[in-house]
Amino acid sequence: MRIDAHHHLWTLDRGDYGWLTPALAPIHRDFSLSDLAPHLAAAKIEGTILVQAAPTEAETMFLLDIAATAPEVRGVVGWTDFEAADGGARIDALAARELLVGLRPMVQDIPDDDWLLRPALAPLLAAMTRNSLVFDALVLPRHLPRLLRLVDGHPDTQFVLDHCAKPRLATGETADWHSDIALLAERPNIVCKLSGLATEAAPGWQITDLRKAVDHVVACFGPSRLLWGSDWPVVNLAGGYEKWFAAAETLLAGLAADEKAAIFGGNAARVYLSNRGRKC
Repeated sequence: MRIDAHHHLWTLDRGDYGWLTPALAPIHRDFSLSDLAPHLAAAKIEGTILVQAAPTEAETMFLLDIAATAPEVRGVVGWTDFEAADGGARIDALAARELLVGLRPMVQDIPDDDWLLRPALAPLLAAMTRNSLVFDALVLPRHLPRLLRLVDGHPDTQFVLDHCAKPRLATGETADWHSDIALLAERPNIVCKLSGLATEAAPGWQITDLRKAVDHVVACFGPSRLLWGSDWPVVNLAGGYEKWFAAAETLLAGLAADEKAAIFGGNAARVYLSNRGRKC
């Protein structure tokens, strides 16, 4: 089964998407599963992982309710308040929802670059681990040394690095990213989501603009620890679903058939669904 391991849905009137302003005109509207369906059909994708886009539990419940009636949505990566005094109990309660497969604090938007190093996170990651929930790491390149320490400190927690940590492809300032990714990939409890690269490249990007970054994560993580995701509808800011999917297929064309099948679905099923007892 092919699985899109990272997409969003939103309804603007809900009012909790602070980052989603009219300045982002191509995506400043409602997006539903009916909008996504043609893209999934064109790419022959049968399942998806729906990911939060607002830092509220209300949005997580909104996504879980959508998933409950949508067979194509195999799991939801939600959000909870990692600052709350009752954070562990909140995680336990959310984990009772069968379709919840992970949680994602929006680290890229947190002013404190050392937030990942807070001792208060330890019991919350323990709660995630006992509930077999994945920690999706939405970070920027500068966060990678902190993420490395977090991953080392929680070897029983499954981490997913979103969007390859958003390397600065448009400017070419990727030297530190290359070395930090190589170090992080040495840790067995983290995998990397092959997504979000199109929006980090310069406008009008070509496949050659993405090749070095893709080759690097393939070399570091290997085909068994990469998950392809569209990042739709955000990818509409950088060419759209079909352009990114076709580019990924081209960039991975040299891999064996079973390796490509893993990246385009098998790994997502293992990382997100197997530990929660979910079937593809």
